[in-house]
Amino acid sequence: MKKLLVIGYVWPEPNSSAAGSRMLQLLDCFQKDGYQITYASPAQGSDHAVNLPDLNIAPVNIEINNESFDVFISELQPNAVLFDRYMMEEQFAWRVEKHCPDALRILDTEDLHCLRFARQKMAKANPIAVINEVDNQHLYSDQAKREIAAIFRCDLTIMISEFEMAFLQERFSVPKNILTYIPFMLDPPKQSGFKRFDERAHFVSIGNFRHEPNWDAVLCLKQHIWPLIRKKLPKAQLHIYGAYPPKKASQLHNEKQGFLVKGWVEDAQEMLNNARVLLAPLRFGAGLKGKFLDAAQCGLPSVTTSIGSEGLFEQDPAGNNNLATLCSHDDFTDLSDSAVKLYEDDFFWNSLQQNCQAFIEQRFDRVTHMNRLLKQISDIELDLIQNRLNNFTGSMLRHHSMKSTQYMAQWIEAKNKLV
Repeated sequence: MKKLLVIGYVWPEPNSSAAGSRMLQLLDCFQKDGYQITYASPAQGSDHAVNLPDLNIAPVNIEINNESFDVFISELQPNAVLFDRYMMEEQFAWRVEKHCPDALRILDTEDLHCLRFARQKMAKANPIAVINEVDNQHLYSDQAKREIAAIFRCDLTIMISEFEMAFLQERFSVPKNILTYIPFMLDPPKQSGFKRFDERAHFVSIGNFRHEPNWDAVLCLKQHIWPLIRKKLPKAQLHIYGAYPPKKASQLHNEKQGFLVKGWVEDAQEMLNNARVLLAPLRFGAGLKGKFLDAAQCGLPSVTTSIGSEGLFEQDPAGNNNLATLCSHDDFTDLSDSAVKLYEDDFFWNSLQQNCQAFIEQRFDRVTHMNRLLKQISDIELDLIQNRLNNFTGSMLRHHSMKSTQYMAQWIEAKNKLV
């Protein structure tokens, strides 16, 4: 049986974040191809983490800068190693290469961190702007150098967004053959099972509060957008959900304003099934925003910005989008006007809901993307040596970067032993 080792930045929490759901989709993909999976992480456990043994996945606690990992991976001898975000590749890839040189090394970026943080820095300088374009001064950061180096060092990098696939090739000259586009992999919903317009009530917003773009969106709703909506809909309510709400979020709760901070929700699907409009005024971020796919699976139209809709839809050459399940505006007044119209106009609302099933089927079909990922992995494995020879930049970066990381890790390891 083939063996896959996943080195996770955190333990998967599918009910807390889209990243958690995404990881489970990848694990399921490899299991269906016959892999025996071990999931290892240096992170602390969480009450919201999925029970991996229930999924026939072996969980293992590992330590950073500790030779115990060398013993562990030498005994496991995986056929492939999946690094969850570039930070895990930095910490463990040199040990993987040393003890399992023939193991395929795969990186899952989740989203492009250097793009997200560059946009975040630019957004802080302009608190009412939606940041799309990123200048080189903000983009070419130390973090970008680390993340792009990790991409080059791996045999294959999984990208969740077509936009980011193109972005890496255009801005960083990353070869297309070491990238693969694998978005969320979903089973399409049944249109007939969606609740109707008149069976739903309230605006909702959802997102892990620890994720900075989500917290910024909550502040944006409170300060700019919700007051505009309440002027036209004085009895409307906005219910805000998300894992790990801080005290500063709870302090925004105001029943007189209809601004209700609910926090953790046990069943997000049930909540989305009963809501009428999803609001998510994201000003910065990267990757695909899972909340809009969750909403589409429940037949729930959304209102967001160009950042929120980035990578979700494929436009025809004329720039038209025939699968719209949401309204997208970067102007807060236009965004609030669309939210009000969507909440009141059942014809407009139904025109978006009726696209939900086709949107999931055509863009995020589980079998289509799963087969493409497994085929690309198989093709690389058939001639792994030649693929690595073709990536001279990656081998050069492994020679320099990994040696410095290795010696630093060994120095910390020795220091810890002395202590």
